Amino acid sequence: MSSHSSSPEPSYIEYQGKYKGIFAWILSTDHKRIGMLYLYSIMTFFIIGAVLGLLMKFELIAPGKTVMEPQTYNAFFTLHGILMIFAVVIPGLPAVFGNFLLPIMIGAKDVAFPRLNLFSWYVYVLGIILVVISQFAGEGPPDTGWTFYAPYSFRTAGNMLPAVLGAFVLGFSSILTGLNFIVTMHRMRAPGMGWFKMPLFPWTLYGTAWIQLLATPVVGVTLLMVVAERTLNIGFFDPSLGGDPILYQHLFWIYSHPAVYIMILPAMGAISEIIPTFSRKSIFGYKFMVASTLAIAFVGYFVWGHHMFTSGMSGTALYTFSILTFLVAIPSAIKVFNWISTMHKGSIDMQTPFYWAMAFIFVFMVGGFTGLVLGSLAANVHLHNTHFVVAHFHFIVFGGTGFAFFAAMHYWFPKIYGRMYDTRWANTGLILFFIGFITLYMPMFYLGYMGMPRRYYDYDEVFHGGNIISSMGAWVLIAGVAVIIINLFRSAKHGPKAVADPWGGKTLEWTVPSPPPVENFEEIPTVTKGPYDYSQD
Repeated sequence: MSSHSSSPEPSYIEYQGKYKGIFAWILSTDHKRIGMLYLYSIMTFFIIGAVLGLLMKFELIAPGKTVMEPQTYNAFFTLHGILMIFAVVIPGLPAVFGNFLLPIMIGAKDVAFPRLNLFSWYVYVLGIILVVISQFAGEGPPDTGWTFYAPYSFRTAGNMLPAVLGAFVLGFSSILTGLNFIVTMHRMRAPGMGWFKMPLFPWTLYGTAWIQLLATPVVGVTLLMVVAERTLNIGFFDPSLGGDPILYQHLFWIYSHPAVYIMILPAMGAISEIIPTFSRKSIFGYKFMVASTLAIAFVGYFVWGHHMFTSGMSGTALYTFSILTFLVAIPSAIKVFNWISTMHKGSIDMQTPFYWAMAFIFVFMVGGFTGLVLGSLAANVHLHNTHFVVAHFHFIVFGGTGFAFFAAMHYWFPKIYGRMYDTRWANTGLILFFIGFITLYMPMFYLGYMGMPRRYYDYDEVFHGGNIISSMGAWVLIAGVAVIIINLFRSAKHGPKAVADPWGGKTLEWTVPSPPPVENFEEIPTVTKGPYDYSQD
């Protein structure tokens, strides 16, 4: 593997095409620039969503009103959910690192449909604009929560239509990205790169892309049914017109549970790249890792009912969904076992991305085990709609995907920007982030177990202690996020130059200069060995 730090060809950052300034970026069909457009968009909405979350925790620091009215709390709660789920977590790893790295990792010059790729970013921005409009137009912001549950979603006076249409449009962006990735991986892999010579991050993007393609239309149709319900009084979900509100829950969760795997599979893929690199060992059980990725993607379609154990399903349905929920834990456990086995007897290089990967495994395990508690029928009846669910959800979605996103950011940062970051500040940010995260969400398990309901603006005095600790954790977490983002932002401009392969990685992206040239490769490489071959070292 070559290791050259500069190239006669201009990098994708310096390249001067027919457009200048910002138009050179927002009209570019280069997959790397589109990945960067997604990165800056997603980080912007992440910061907004995090500030909304902080304000909500500030409201919950004590019983009674502290900083906002109940209606404002509901609006913040809804916007926080919509932004974090539809604008940050679902597109996060696929849209940023998938776009930037997938073609390079499989030895291609670009994705299969470059113009469609740029169009998907414009569709994403349009969806966000609609969500933002919903906050300021009409009779007040939407207040249903990010799930838009019927019948409230068509009875509330809040400005629901732009928010629901915004989520619908964001789904189209997701579908287009998934379609592009599937065709790219089927048609554009480098000569010699069979399916089982492909790195694990592209494999997880492949599983994710199929979920995006097959599950997202379901929520699209469901959201259009809500629009029809509000505007035409059709009666899909309205009991007074012969509709069924439970039907909405089924249709919503048929998408939204696979969406959890859209979030977590690429996260697992990024961790599967980091651990072999810093353990100086090939990944343990490569084919089992591939099989577990596809198993999670497949079984994930059949477990949506565990969100609805208390809604009144038949006993048979309850047992079936509970068993399937436990089954989906098996491929996830295979991944954790294989990561730990990869580290066993490895020559571990303790660097910032590796620390992030370790933090990811810890929080993912907590999220996974508490998910099994919620998958158990008797426990679920007690814990449903309490803060226990909020804590579990954030451990999986923010803990899993968020930690993996920052792990990937610190791992591929030298490749993306051609510069290194300040390791001491990076590690300080990680420590603050981790302590803040645990302090914020761990007390919620206890609060939920004691019976504190979620989505409530106020609470009984008995829950005060746990809420104070949790709210303090939010401040520490935000401080960690600030340190991480400021450090990366400064390093992108002023950090020391990075070589092509600063970590000793073996996958194809480390063979091209940092930052990569516009065309990725001077000539398409021929692949002769597996993706993590450390046998020569």
